Amino acid sequence: MKLGFIGLGTMGAHMAANLQKAGHDLVVHDMRQGAADPHIAAGATWAVSPQAVGADSEVVFLSLPGPPEVKAVALGDKSLLSGMMSGSACFDLSTNSPTLVRQLHATFVEKGVEFLDAPVSGGPRGAESGKLSLWIGGAEDAFNTYKPVLDAIGDRAAYIGAIGAGSVAKLVHNCGGKSVQCALAEVFTLGVKAGIPPLKLWETIRQGIIGRENPFDNLTRHFLRNHYDPPDFTLRLAQKDVSMALELAREVGVPMRFASMALEEITEAMNRGWAERDARVAMVLQQERAGVHIAVDDDRVDAAVANMAMERAANDN
Repeated sequence: MKLGFIGLGTMGAHMAANLQKAGHDLVVHDMRQGAADPHIAAGATWAVSPQAVGADSEVVFLSLPGPPEVKAVALGDKSLLSGMMSGSACFDLSTNSPTLVRQLHATFVEKGVEFLDAPVSGGPRGAESGKLSLWIGGAEDAFNTYKPVLDAIGDRAAYIGAIGAGSVAKLVHNCGGKSVQCALAEVFTLGVKAGIPPLKLWETIRQGIIGRENPFDNLTRHFLRNHYDPPDFTLRLAQKDVSMALELAREVGVPMRFASMALEEITEAMNRGWAERDARVAMVLQQERAGVHIAVDDDRVDAAVANMAMERAANDN
């Protein structure tokens, strides 16, 4: 298939190379023409503008820094859209704004071009090895049509839903990861300042229940199901433990902004009379503030967990 690829940075260069390895003809463009040299040496064609990429491609992939760059390439001077033909498609691999991708989708569809958001997760090593997740939002029939091409980029291309859904999932993923990162920095500085060497602290915590479980896997037990009774660990005990950690932090002089907010959340839940329910019941408070109610049927959660376990086992093998 004749494919276009715009954006040959750290991630894009690897993804474009994997498309070439899969046997696809590639038309490439980047602000730095030198970035395309390895691809041209492998048989790709250089295009002088996004418009030229669109005119010479059945499907175009974008891998750009963010919303301003995507918008400029899609609709700016010598735009991608101005070169694309009706019946072609564009997949935006960038981490982008759901609002912008919905706007671009509407504009592209007017010309008969499918526009799908397809952010990726796996980092540069995943992009190079092909161990990459792609989260696709847009027309499902277009996803199905081009799934074999997406499989040349990553090993886990999944259809998420309507346009923008992929970008929403990516922002949830990245924001969640960075929030956990900040909280871990906070508690690790507490442990180190309280006298435990950093590596020994990591080795110890890694063997505890939090270290052994993926935080997102843990959501399947109580949060997704809206089941907080009977408790695995009571809210009352959680309040005790976080309070003691903050007391230790005061003794050794470590600021604990994230833990202080967690204690406030736990205390508010305690004031609801939830002391003997599972500690995760405090997560209901945020649902109330957001105006959402999360309660997935047990059978559906169990099936999703089993499916994920099978995928991981297959991937490990």
